[in-house]
Amino acid sequence: MPPSSPATGVPSPCVNVCRINPRTGWCEGCARTLDEIAAWSTMSDADKQRVWSRLPQRRAVDEGVPPPTL
Repeated sequence: MPPSSPATGVPSPCVNVCRINPRTGWCEGCARTLDEIAAWSTMSDADKQRVWSRLPQRRAVDEGVPPPTL
């Protein structure tokens, strides 16, 4: 998860590879949903941090790697 800075806020995870995987519903570049992408500019920093916290598990699932167990 990226560090938060009051001056810059939480950065977008976008990497300019914008394709939605029809199987998962996640962007193949950043692993966000369309709803998360559309709402990003109006989300609070706390909501953005929550999205960031979901991305590693989504990427692991999308790549066929089992997610870590808690």
